[in-house]
Amino acid sequence: MRLGSHVSIAGRLYLSVARAAAIGCQTMQIFSGNPRSWLSVKYDSADIAEFKKRRQAAGISPVTIHLPYLVNISSPDDEIRRKSVKAVLADLDIAKRIGADYLVVHAGSHRGAGRDVGLKSIAESLKEILTAPFGSVSLLLENTSGAGNAMGAGMLELGKIFNYFNHEERLGLCLDTCHAYGAGYDLATEAGLNNLFADIDSNFSFSRVHFLHFNDCRGALGSGLDRHEQIGKGFIGEHGFRLILNHPRLQQLAGVIETPNPNPDDDKLNLAKLRQLST
Repeated sequence: MRLGSHVSIAGRLYLSVARAAAIGCQTMQIFSGNPRSWLSVKYDSADIAEFKKRRQAAGISPVTIHLPYLVNISSPDDEIRRKSVKAVLADLDIAKRIGADYLVVHAGSHRGAGRDVGLKSIAESLKEILTAPFGSVSLLLENTSGAGNAMGAGMLELGKIFNYFNHEERLGLCLDTCHAYGAGYDLATEAGLNNLFADIDSNFSFSRVHFLHFNDCRGALGSGLDRHEQIGKGFIGEHGFRLILNHPRLQQLAGVIETPNPNPDDDKLNLAKLRQLST
């Protein structure tokens, strides 16, 4: 299993590679720009070429771009939904240009309009998105913790979305451990982890699972809270992450931490903790 971290692109895009390599990343995730803005960043060809050169030299693969937080492809507000589709397509273009492998987007929120409306909105959004030329990039929906009006917490609902489309090579799942625990999947136990896998198998092909977010959870099981915690310090705990990291069904995947990092060495320490628990 290839392990890494979400890293900053501050300064220059290619500087993210040095940050990733410095903490021992084998894979990495970035935002293409400000995660709390609709504005898309324009990278010049020299910056992209340097990013590709440094990534290849560091042996970092895969590379994932995470969509901004404002994106809501399940929104019942047509203006917001259209802006969200535009943002996804803009980041898809960036992903292709820099040679990224995955583009991660939250399933979004129906904002009180109801789950059926949310499913209709996300289907309309994905119809438009999936007709774009993807190259070798895959779009990954990230499971949510299920708080409030969030879509995509359970594998049943994600299965309804996946099975609506036939583009398996273009549309997959980014599985977030904190969100899964918050949604009621007890990843702190072997039975709970196997229950998650069984739920995936019964609703869509496990081959849809492409990437992992390794985050411990501050919220209790099934609380719906999306509160990331450092590895081993939340409710999933070291035992849970040892089960996850060593499960045979996940060994061919890659994943990154998105854990809190109030101190400069936190990402390095959390990544080292993952490696310790994977042996």
